[in-house]
Formats: sequence, C-alpha cells, structure tokens
Amino acid sequence: MINQNVYELEAHYLTNQQVSRYAYRNEKNRVNYVNKWADKRAIRLVAAQSNIRIVRLKTKGDTAIVTLDQSLKISYDYLNKIVPIQSFGVGTRNFMTLKKINGKWIIYREWYLDPLDENPNKIAETSDGLSPFIPNKAEVSNGKKYNRLRAVSYANKYAGAAWGGGNNHRYNRKYSDYTGKGGDCTNFASQVIGDKEAGGLPMTYAWRYAKRDGATQSWIRTDSFSEFILYNGYGELVSKGDFAHIVTPTKKHPHGAISHLQPGDLIGHIIEGNDIDHFSIVVGFDEYGYPLVNSHTADRYRAPFDLGWDRNTKYLLIHIKY
Repeated sequence: MINQNVYELEAHYLTNQQVSRYAYRNEKNRVNYVNKWADKRAIRLVAAQSNIRIVRLKTKGDTAIVTLDQSLKISYDYLNKIVPIQSFGVGTRNFMTLKKINGKWIIYREWYLDPLDENPNKIAETSDGLSPFIPNKAEVSNGKKYNRLRAVSYANKYAGAAWGGGNNHRYNRKYSDYTGKGGDCTNFASQVIGDKEAGGLPMTYAWRYAKRDGATQSWIRTDSFSEFILYNGYGELVSKGDFAHIVTPTKKHPHGAISHLQPGDLIGHIIEGNDIDHFSIVVGFDEYGYPLVNSHTADRYRAPFDLGWDRNTKYLLIHIKY
C-alpha cells in the first residue's frame, strides 16, 4: 500500500482462475484508490501496519475456508504543512478460500466488507486542490441532553475491527450486530447518540432498542433514522450536497458547511438518488483540521470523512441540537 508494489501481490493469487483474478484486481484497486485519494488531498502515506485475527478456519485436503478480521493502521503526513504524523484505523471482515499449490497456500477467492475499492479516477476534488480543514477547532462542549464527550468516547471504544478501537475490537454485545442484515452503521450511530454510556439522548417509542424486542426501524434503517432525527427535533440539517458543495467557503459558512459540525454530529452518505446508504459519526479533527469519523460496516476509527467515497457521493450533514 505504501510503496505501491502491487505486482508483488500476484504470487499470492491463482491468476489463471477468473475468480482469483477478480480478487487480485480488487486488491490492486484498493491500493491505487487510497494513494490517489492521498494525492488529491496533498497527503503522503508513510506507513501501514496490519494485524489479523482468525475468526473461523476449516480445512479439507488442499482447500481452506477462512474468516478473519483485519485491523489496519494507516499513517500519513501533509506535503506542505508542518504537523505531526497522523494515523487512522480501518477494519475489514475477510472471507477467503485458499488452495494449496506446490505446498503453498494461494488465495482462490476473497470477499470483504470494505468500501476502499472505489474508482480512483472519480475521487472528489476541491477547487484549489487542497484538503478541507476546520481552523481554530473549538473544544467539545456538552448540550443540555446530549453528552458529546461520552458519545465520542463510546464511538472510539466500540469502533470494531478498526485499528485504534477499544473493547478488544468487538462491538457492544448489548446490541445485535446487523452487519449481515443490511449493515450495522445506523445501529452504531443510534447507539452513539442514544446509549446511556454514550450521548444519552432519550429513546422514544419510534426510536429505541430493547434487548427483548430488538430495534425499531428508526434505530437501524438509514432513511428512517434520518427522518426521526430531523423531524423530531434531535438534529438539524446543516447542508446536503457533494464534496465540493460542503467544503467550499460561503458567506454563511466561511470555511465550508462541514466546519459547522462538531464531534458527536452525524454524516449521512448517499451514493445515488435520495436514499441514504451509510451513516458515520464525527469524532474530531486531525492536527491540520481534517474532519474525522468513526463507523461500522465498514469499521473506521478516526478516518477522514470522505475516504472510500467518490465525487458523486452526496453528504448529509446533521448537527445534534440538544
């Protein structure tokens, strides 16, 4: 990923098999995307460190079925800014089929939950080619009902497989994991703002999670969650638009609409149309002032908010008012 020697990966795949070539192509594309994203943000990747946890392993003859969690730490610095090296975490769940060829295990099939495989040629840009930033970042202050400090602490503790996350890289077991049922991102966002250990916004009949009954639609479904937050007074819509729209300075937002968000606020991601595909939680800013988010499915820890998305993505910026 750092040296971009992607062709060294080829020896680990059965490139004479179509399904393995597809996995190899995806891995090359991830490396290419992350580096091109860094180029667009005037960032230089300086290190990558990976840890693997085997979840399941089943072997039969020369075939192995493996499920594993990867915790990846990516470090970077800014090309034209004097700030300390920054790091963020990415967590992936990998599902692999390996074949033993001449005594060596080779990847035959691979699938993972990770959106870092977008088209490298469709990365959003700013008009001046620089990274968006929020200067003079204010300290996090709690509202009357919303505890932003605890919300961010919760988001960091339960960031899942991502490097940097706590709780031994596991989700909060008080809640079901909806990863295999459409995604866990909104369930996580609801926990961050509503769990008593976290933001502590009061649950309602429409928006709640109960151990016996499970979650309501507004708790786990992106569009239902957004409608509840906005139309029940918990949050306000700051802005909706593509990357350029939310980072471009205006009279109302001299540093872009994104600068209005505080740690503990929400960002919805829309791939196409009007349906929201993903939610993440703002947890802070890097030393330059770049907004950072945590999320589930895929797991992120203090990652740049636009990493893994392209220029067609629309962002829904939601400020929690309480």
